[in-house]
Amino acid sequence: MRTVEECGELRGALANARARGQRIAFVPTLGNLHAGHLALVKRAVELADLTVVSIFVNPFQFAPGEDFDAYPRTLDADLEKLVEAGAGLVFLPEVTEIYPRGAGHATVIEVPALGDVLCGEHRPGFFRGVATVLGILFNLVAPDVALFGEKDYQQLLVVRRMVRDLHLPTDIIPVPTVREKSGLALSSRNAYLSAAEAAAAPELYRQLCMVRDAAQAGKRNFEALEATGIRALKKAGFRPDYFSVRTASALMPPGEDDTDLVVLAAAWLGRARLIDNLRIA
Repeated sequence: MRTVEECGELRGALANARARGQRIAFVPTLGNLHAGHLALVKRAVELADLTVVSIFVNPFQFAPGEDFDAYPRTLDADLEKLVEAGAGLVFLPEVTEIYPRGAGHATVIEVPALGDVLCGEHRPGFFRGVATVLGILFNLVAPDVALFGEKDYQQLLVVRRMVRDLHLPTDIIPVPTVREKSGLALSSRNAYLSAAEAAAAPELYRQLCMVRDAAQAGKRNFEALEATGIRALKKAGFRPDYFSVRTASALMPPGEDDTDLVVLAAAWLGRARLIDNLRIA
């Protein structure tokens, strides 16, 4: 496995791979890798000849007062895991390599509507930062396929929309959420949970399951289901940002005839902001 830190070195390595006719897969990450990230890498290895992984804690997607400085950075352990998972090339840029004039002066990418609701409403500018850094990375890597976890469902839709709108020649491949036995979705921010909070955290998944099951049983009073979920989360010690049933394609409130739905939630538990979702078919 090769590691590179500069854009020119990355492009040179990928030009050589393309000259050999290799198919390239890309997995962008913030590091602090867990089994969810490694599932993306392992799927990428199945789909391509060369799997590229980036590790970059993007300052542009952290608002003032968020956990950019505290975000867990575990590079040595990450690289060991990536060797075992089969990654071929790891891109480890400094902030100045991605944003030569600083993140505050970068050309930005906006994904309207999809990026303005749910997490976009509660974390203003977050999806601008995500779309901008992914636009830069996609331009550098030019992958045939890029892989994203379904846990970050809104991000998945935002990336798909960006790729389609900008006519980027990359297929976006979703990978199912990896969970603990309790149902808790794996996340780097789970490390912020105390022992007591970790015991309470699976309640988020349980409430999503209850709404999914109720909706699949024919219940359509989504406002009542959402309110019940929020009450249960608050009782368990969460501070919910949202708990909402939306259309699966556009994250809009569902109409009477909509059947392809998703229930999404984001809630604070101590220092950790947990997000999760389940599809309702």
